[in-house]
Parts: sequence; C-alpha cells; structure tokens
Amino acid sequence: MTATDLKNLLERVQTWPEEAQDELVAIANQIENELQGQDYQATQEELRIIDAAIASIDAGEAATEGEIAAAFAKFRRA
Repeated sequence: MTATDLKNLLERVQTWPEEAQDELVAIANQIENELQGQDYQATQEELRIIDAAIASIDAGEAATEGEIAAAFAKFRRA
C-alpha cells in the first residue's frame, strides 16, 4: 500500500457511518499498540462477552460435536 492509497482510504472513511469509523480507529489503535510492544487491553464489551461465555460454560452449556463441525465448515467456505 502506498501513501496515496492510505490517503485515499482515509478520505473514503470520512463517508462511512460513525460506528464503522469508530471500529476502524479501535483496530488501528490495537495495531499501533502491538507495534509498540504494549499489552492488549480488552474493551468493556469484550470483557462482557468473555464473562457471558464463562457463565455459559459454568452452567454446562457447550456446543455439540456437530455444531462445532458445522461452524468450522462454514468458516472454511468463507
């Protein structure tokens, strides 16, 4: 990617919905932090999702072998 490509992309980003712009900024900040050797800091939403997943596991909820196979098959097709 050239500097011109990046500049053109950033100009197009200004036309995106605010939520998409926020997501791009968050991703870019994560990349920058990794490049600077900083530890990853999960967002409140990510922590909420992790807590919900742990609660599901603790409650005995788990995917079946068939559900897992179907998920892998779906992502392999994408």
